[in-house]
Amino acid sequence: MPTRWTIRRAETSRDIAQCLSIRDVVFVGEQGVDPDLERDGLDSAALHYIAFGPDRALGTARVIMQDDRFKFQRVAVLGEARGTGLGAALMRVMMDDLSASPDAQGRHFFLSSQVQAIPFYEKLGFDVVSDEYMEAGIAHRDMRADIKSSGEIGQPVLAAMPDTQDDNTGV
Repeated sequence: MPTRWTIRRAETSRDIAQCLSIRDVVFVGEQGVDPDLERDGLDSAALHYIAFGPDRALGTARVIMQDDRFKFQRVAVLGEARGTGLGAALMRVMMDDLSASPDAQGRHFFLSSQVQAIPFYEKLGFDVVSDEYMEAGIAHRDMRADIKSSGEIGQPVLAAMPDTQDDNTGV
């Protein structure tokens, strides 16, 4: 039987602490990002999402609402859950949830992808919109996706099953 995940907005201080812990493992521990860059002071202005496996939190991401866009940041999945579809499920839940929001009108989705993760985001409907640049010592490119109308995506689902179409890009 496939693993069932629960993916939802992080609502409590415990949820946020788990999100930050996952980010520390992935970005600081695995990728060598400076902790001061990873903890950029924007978490209090962000909407955080958390993904749980059967016994603990396995993934997280945050979204910051900017003028004309929802900016996805800090998408991180623990190594043991990579390649299982959890990263794609997390992104889909966030996109569906935000698309259904009254704040979606006139906005689009945006993110700064690590170059190695571009194919992962392209499968989710994102297009590259910039040249390559360095951020935290890692090559990135900006990506954008249009927000689908609520009639195109249905209601947000805050629980997801594994998607076997996910690849092993680190998210």
